Parts: sequence; structure tokens; C-alpha cells
Amino acid sequence: MSDMESKNDLGQSDGDHTQGQREASARGLLLDKGADRLEPRPWQHEADTAPSAVDLSQYALWRSSELTRDELLGALSLLPAARSETESVEVGLLFVARSEGLTWAQIAEAMGFRSPQACQQYVNRLSARRDRQP
Repeated sequence: MSDMESKNDLGQSDGDHTQGQREASARGLLLDKGADRLEPRPWQHEADTAPSAVDLSQYALWRSSELTRDELLGALSLLPAARSETESVEVGLLFVARSEGLTWAQIAEAMGFRSPQACQQYVNRLSARRDRQP
């Protein structure tokens, strides 16, 4: 590995750490604002009762008139995690749909794609992006 690659990896790691700190801070702020009283979803494991980033983002939007600018910025920092959670659900549903024998044409129509090929290409890009995430 070259020095430049090592520096890029270190920079990425620092950025990930900073983003992680922002997310943790935002979670704490929103939990303190009442998100800790959100009911766990029936599909969550007992040990995983903390609200998801999607839940916290929606909660922030719902309570937005009561949030400070810093709390709103914190909520915005949760969007990458919320997007990742949503993509995980999407990949899972697509996998199940294909496993159950649904055709690409059926999936494309349900998802609003113009063609089965466009849907397949989207799924391939989505899967590749998920595979690259740590």
C-alpha cells in the first residue's frame, strides 16, 4: 500500500469516526426530546429496542417545530444511516421477491421502473453499494 493510499484510508477513517460521533450525539438529543418513548417495532429483537435512524429522522420531522438548529443539524446527520437502513430493507424485500418466483417484469412494475432491465440494473447498483459498505 502506498503512502497516499494509507493517508486516504486514514482520512476516510477519521471522517467515519466524526460522522459516527455526530450520529451518536443526534441520537442522544432526540432520545432526550422524547424519542425514547417510541414503541419498539414488532420485528426488532428484544436487545435492539433503540429507535432506528429512520424512526429518529421521522420523529425529528414530526417534532421539528420544537427542535433547535443544532438538533435539526443532528437529525440531518442521521440521514446517511437512515438511507442505509432503507436500502437494507429494499435489498431484503427484493431478495425475497425473487426467491418467491416474482419476475423482473413484475418487480419493475411494482417499483415503477419502465423496464425489467432498468430494474435489474438498479438492483445490481444497489447491491454493489451495499457490498462496499463496512
